[in-house]
Amino acid sequence: MGKRMDMWEENYEVIWNFASENHRGPSRHRIEEHNMLNWLKYNRKIMNKGELDEYRKKKLLELVGLIHSFKRVNQYC
Repeated sequence: MGKRMDMWEENYEVIWNFASENHRGPSRHRIEEHNMLNWLKYNRKIMNKGELDEYRKKKLLELVGLIHSFKRVNQYC
């Protein structure tokens, strides 16, 4: 694997571990989490443009699914 792929995998693992431990995604209100949030937003943008390869797209969708699983649902709806 190339250096870019290694960096992508490292960032993916950091965010996966963060979401698993904290039961939420990175917050825009916490400065120390901005790098993770920006990485997620950038990769979502690339995916929505159709420029992300299938391997990364699959992994990113799993990560977004994990983060989304922690969102609360309004109990009164």
